[in-house]
Amino acid sequence: MPTEAARTGPAPGALLLCRAAPASVAPVAHLLREPMQLTRAGDAWSVLVPEGGPWRDAAESVDRVVTGWATALAVGAPWPVLALWWDTDHAGFTLASGFRRPVGFVWLASGVPAGEGEAMRTFAARMGLDPVLDVQALDRLAKPDSAADARARLRGLLAVLARAGVSLPAELAPGEPAHRLREVAARRPDSLPVEWPGRREAVAERDTVAHSRLGPWMPWTGGPRARALALAQVAAGLPLLVRGLRRRGGGWAIAGALLLAHGALGLTYDFTHPRD
Repeated sequence: MPTEAARTGPAPGALLLCRAAPASVAPVAHLLREPMQLTRAGDAWSVLVPEGGPWRDAAESVDRVVTGWATALAVGAPWPVLALWWDTDHAGFTLASGFRRPVGFVWLASGVPAGEGEAMRTFAARMGLDPVLDVQALDRLAKPDSAADARARLRGLLAVLARAGVSLPAELAPGEPAHRLREVAARRPDSLPVEWPGRREAVAERDTVAHSRLGPWMPWTGGPRARALALAQVAAGLPLLVRGLRRRGGGWAIAGALLLAHGALGLTYDFTHPRD
């Protein structure tokens, strides 16, 4: 007789695959301000294993949260970010790269495709996968298969990505609860924690600022002023960063990167914490 867990599907969880070494991922991951564990997932790949607070404590949907995280990471870095996610009813992935619109695909818990086949081909092109063999394998994942549930679909996706250098540790299997995956990742010898410094001090400072004149402009308010400020920071930061890189001006590049990072953080908060 099936257990309750089997009937309702797996607990929510996610993995963030970054096409970069852990040393390059860690500084950018701090901007998310979410406790995570970082470990290697191939010669040129890393995986971030989040604690899962936003969807566990605030009833946020896991796909919305990780799409915001992946977008924020990709905007502030020169490498793509692939988010794998699952909950009791669905599973899927989202690929974010630079300022492009994220692309992804969704399956129902039973494995029934709920996405567009064209998304798979766009995904393959952005990942630099083989336009014939890999695309054929992805197309099969986008077609009905009574023998494959959502978890099996994610494993099939990882099998295709293995040809792109992804080598996810076997114990970090999609479909497991977030807290269990993080515990497993923490036991790996090359693993390191990613948690923004001064967490408690920043919470106290946030409460103080929230009651000041600056409060409406802060990212965590989710208000129109905060959203406008975040958009302005992204719009101003991009040309500054490009100018700095072209002219090799360290100051311009740093200023642009900081503006982009802070603006992306504000937009991510607004995206993952919608107001009622």
